[in-house]
Amino acid sequence: MQGKKFIRPFYPNGDYQKEDYSGDCVVLDNPPFSIISEICEWYTERGIKFFMFAPTLTLLGITRGTMKYVACGASVTYENGANVNTSFVTNLGNKKIIASAELREIVEEVNKENLRKLHKELPKYSYPDEVLTATMLCYMAEHGTSLEIEEKDTYFIRALDSQKESGKGLFGSGFLLSEKAAAEKAAAEKVDTNNWELSDREREIVKSLGK
Repeated sequence: MQGKKFIRPFYPNGDYQKEDYSGDCVVLDNPPFSIISEICEWYTERGIKFFMFAPTLTLLGITRGTMKYVACGASVTYENGANVNTSFVTNLGNKKIIASAELREIVEEVNKENLRKLHKELPKYSYPDEVLTATMLCYMAEHGTSLEIEEKDTYFIRALDSQKESGKGLFGSGFLLSEKAAAEKAAAEKVDTNNWELSDREREIVKSLGK
């Protein structure tokens, strides 16, 4: 990739479709995993090269197997504290599938170095009961708690209004829940947390759900 211009279009409140991809560029970034297939297809249709982070467990299902896949299963701790088993998806090269022990070693060493540079624990966040993320659901399942929520009780979000000013967001996106559904949701573990609050606009959305 020598001589390439590297592009990082995925940042809070950004729009990757409006970025400048002129010149000999390659997208090298961590996209929202919830829409990663859509992103890969958009780039491929436009001839834009990419090498992007991807969740290992669902790697080969991205775009229904039409991309190229580099599996390394590296443990990566992201800025929000989430630890995700990570590999890569790309439209570069002539190999369909690669298992790379070397890349795994490199990524995990960089991850360890980044953690050492923090000099303190990454912040953990707590959310109002009206917010639901995949991490919360997995925590419930791991601890023997079941939960079922109807579509009418949900509203899809990527970030709370209170997070946007600081450039934060929900890792992997999430949902606002109706007051009824929120009351049924088990609280996620909250230790040394920074509390995000719902805005007045989001509280009005919550009140309108489940009708």
